[in-house]
Amino acid sequence: MRILLVEDETTLAETVRRGLTNEGFVVDVTHDGVSGLWAATENPYDVILLDLMLPLKNGYDVLKELRERLIWTPVLMLTAKDGEYDQTDAFDLGADDYLTKPFSFIVLVARIRALVRRGAPERPVTLALGTLTLDPGSRSVRRSGTVIELTAREYGLLHYLMRSHDQVVSKSQILDNVWDPAFEGGDNVVEVYIGYLRRKIDAPFGLQTLTTVRGMGYMLTGDRPTA
Repeated sequence: MRILLVEDETTLAETVRRGLTNEGFVVDVTHDGVSGLWAATENPYDVILLDLMLPLKNGYDVLKELRERLIWTPVLMLTAKDGEYDQTDAFDLGADDYLTKPFSFIVLVARIRALVRRGAPERPVTLALGTLTLDPGSRSVRRSGTVIELTAREYGLLHYLMRSHDQVVSKSQILDNVWDPAFEGGDNVVEVYIGYLRRKIDAPFGLQTLTTVRGMGYMLTGDRPTA
């Protein structure tokens, strides 16, 4: 498996490179955003480890340009910034995971292997399901052209449901893909946010597209009028 590490702290970069090499990974290292973007664009990688605070071009901009170029390689952000808004911004731009420095090397390896198993599914620029559309680039959601205002968490939940449309997804799957890995609350929070989302994407339009499958989870389908 081939990894790209974009990290400007040279000592940390070398330590991580040596550790990953010992784990059997092939690791390329760059130390600034411009070089990292070039490497990620020109070479195939299984996972990209991307620092947030980089010289020449920051990690947010590198990630944004990768996704704009339709490069779907899984990206794990490495950063000393641990604010929830920093994490939300990274996920909204297309990050797949987020690890705060200092981090456990064992956890890093586990996260990398999880991303490799997940693979790099293509993520269309705009997702559409019936009259409902979601544009990841602008974080905009519309139903029949009407703009729907969502919170960051509601947006993340809808994004996941649209990527999994016409499939039943459980509360645990939603927590794993929408909430932070360190979240310690109960799964009832999913039910609460499903209710929030229904009141915004369905109720005002007389539709029932976000349904509960009793005992299994939730499913988002194409336009269906309220019975």
